[in-house]
Amino acid sequence: MVDDMDLEIDVVGLRCPLPVLKLKKRIEPLQPGSLVRLVTSDQTTLKDVPAYCGLAGHKIVSLKSDKPPYEFFIRTAGKT
Repeated sequence: MVDDMDLEIDVVGLRCPLPVLKLKKRIEPLQPGSLVRLVTSDQTTLKDVPAYCGLAGHKIVSLKSDKPPYEFFIRTAGKT
């Protein structure tokens, strides 16, 4: 999965709402179907990122949430 990644976003150390705001800003220009890796340490992203992705039509294809840093792999739906 890492080999076909189009973008990696590291927001470790940032707190709500910054991780989701940075994700939204960086993901907007990507082509539909792009693969994004988001790495974060803020526990609220475990709810906020899926909520944002659901509203924007993006798909979380993998999530490592057992302990920080949390790691999301997100497939983009296109322009948000």
